[in-house]
Amino acid sequence: MKSRFLYPSRIIFSILAILCMIMIFCFSLENSDESSETSMKLTDTAVHIVVDDFEDLPEKKQLTILDKATFIIRKSAHFSLFAMLGFLVSMSVGRRKLFSIASAGVVIFCFLYAVSDEFHQSFVPGRSCEFRDMMIDTSGAVTGMLISMVIMFIFRKISQKRKNKKS
Repeated sequence: MKSRFLYPSRIIFSILAILCMIMIFCFSLENSDESSETSMKLTDTAVHIVVDDFEDLPEKKQLTILDKATFIIRKSAHFSLFAMLGFLVSMSVGRRKLFSIASAGVVIFCFLYAVSDEFHQSFVPGRSCEFRDMMIDTSGAVTGMLISMVIMFIFRKISQKRKNKKS
């Protein structure tokens, strides 16, 4: 019988989780100017898509919209990256109950990575360590874990139906 820890899919998801962690680390390496430039490109594109007459607005109104949109984009990036991490770590752990030690381990692991990421940012010029970002990151990780559990549940039900049809 094959060990549950050696399933190829779990190994693949573990590798993808490590790559996701490296990507998060690399984003955190950007100083404030580089980070602002990255998010400003996304913000500018999003604002021009969402606000039809953006160019026609007064400059003060444009700056207000850009400021609010930048905040939303930056926090959404935190949430999304950690949702991906939570999903990948959860998939690497495998099937389990929602309220289990393994699920708590996924959340704790992602929370500790969020803490280490914010701590790391405190050493990058112009960046800071923010508790709010740790909570956004952890919320993203929990969301990613929940999505993975729904997907695992669906695949288990499909597998059971196929098994029952063969019997």
